[in-house]
Amino acid sequence: MLIDSHCHLDFNDFEEDLEDILSRAKENGITAMLNAGNNINELDKQLQLSEAYPFIYTAVGVHPHNAEEYTNIKAADFIEKSQHPKVVAIGECGLDYYYDNSPRDLQKKIFIEQIIAAQETGLPLIIHTRDADDDTIAILEEYYKRSPFSGEIHCFSGSHKLAEFALSIGFYISASGIITFNKSGDLRDIFKDIPLEKLLVETDAPFLAPIPMRGRRNEPAFVRYTAERLAQLKEVSFEKLAQITSDNFHNLFRKASDKGRYDYK
Repeated sequence: MLIDSHCHLDFNDFEEDLEDILSRAKENGITAMLNAGNNINELDKQLQLSEAYPFIYTAVGVHPHNAEEYTNIKAADFIEKSQHPKVVAIGECGLDYYYDNSPRDLQKKIFIEQIIAAQETGLPLIIHTRDADDDTIAILEEYYKRSPFSGEIHCFSGSHKLAEFALSIGFYISASGIITFNKSGDLRDIFKDIPLEKLLVETDAPFLAPIPMRGRRNEPAFVRYTAERLAQLKEVSFEKLAQITSDNFHNLFRKASDKGRYDYK
């Protein structure tokens, strides 16, 4: 039992061979997947997958790269879309100062609207943050003090400071294929200190394929390699790591029902 807690199966990268991808996921023991949102206008496409396959869940959100396309979006828009039974989270959302594809002030505005949506719905928040640790912490801290909410830092590649803050407010931290890369020693050191009960694993497919698949299109089956490397770091068996991260997934994404009972068509 292993769950890919963050992927993008609605992307065009998977149009030609989705059934093969899902078959390989099953063969590798992947029992569920969370299809994260980048663009709220694509939610219907995401939900088509979730309605066709009971083991694929959905999150609704606007990625910071796309913030400039949604200057007038409000928390109410995310709240409305989150009513669907297969929408289990808000996001991914946050700040990306590495690419700066949208103005930073607008990134912050859209991020805050999604935090408010998480507060109002009780759904967990999926956070993307890159080269923006200080502003991410400041915004989360301000709004968490107003009204607590749950969430995770997905595809974590930040600092000890960010990890410690996230844990201090009860957030989970998700490991991607980055932890397998040769030059990620500092990141692996951070993951050594994160409690098992706060860890998730993900692919972020089609991006960031782990070693030994690096350079290929990523897919949910490859989360196994990330989980194996994380188990080594935590000095536990792969089976224990898989069980714990799967339990963590359901502890965070409580709307993801029917734990352990996923049927592939």
